[in-house]
Amino acid sequence: MIYALLILSVVAAALTVLWVKPSDPNKLKLLIAFSGAYLLSITALHLLPEVFTGDDRGAYFGAFVLVGFFIQVMLEYLSGGIEHGHAHTHRHSGLPVGLMIGLCLHAFLEGMPLGGEGAAHTHDGHTHSHSQGVEPLLLGIVLHKYPVAMVLLSMLLNNGLGRAKAYGLLAVFAAMAPLGTLLSGIEVVGQYHRQSLAIVIGIFLHVSTTILFESSEGHRFNAYKMMAIAAGLALAGAGMLLLPH
Repeated sequence: MIYALLILSVVAAALTVLWVKPSDPNKLKLLIAFSGAYLLSITALHLLPEVFTGDDRGAYFGAFVLVGFFIQVMLEYLSGGIEHGHAHTHRHSGLPVGLMIGLCLHAFLEGMPLGGEGAAHTHDGHTHSHSQGVEPLLLGIVLHKYPVAMVLLSMLLNNGLGRAKAYGLLAVFAAMAPLGTLLSGIEVVGQYHRQSLAIVIGIFLHVSTTILFESSEGHRFNAYKMMAIAAGLALAGAGMLLLPH
């Protein structure tokens, strides 16, 4: 189910670009603002408590949060910020190697905590289950991947890359999060679930705050952006109330 949803989010993005052919960048920015608000909200309401509750190693896990934050800084140097909707137009048919490396590593890392979500881990003689966090984390990744995949595919096609190459690169991107999830399902890797989740928290903090604090021209658009942000926060809050604790 996890793998299917991760891949379907990218497939849905490709179909949107192919059939709808979105031409208004402001609508995409609103979708990205919505996903950014959701990511920030689930980070505060679900992910941070999951990592830090019931453990006195706050500084230890906090260091992994910082590692994730600065990993994302470096990845965006390669990707050019496509994770938060920045598209770059260069009329050439060459493969965007740096962009794909940055974007694929980002997707791979954010998929890793999903592999340990259903497993129980032992710490200090107590067993901790992470099954409650899978729904908000998975939904957050899906909501994040959908607009990013749209931006990626549109950019590849507009930059003169052939359709076969463009869809091939999109398929590589679609496979990265499931591969991260699959790898973390291996016991030797999955035992570091909380550390990988802390890294993803740092990544989410960077991406979501960058999205939310980017300035946009026009009072009317900013009003719509605030509504999109409020909707993302409300969805995450509703999920917090509906999930069992």
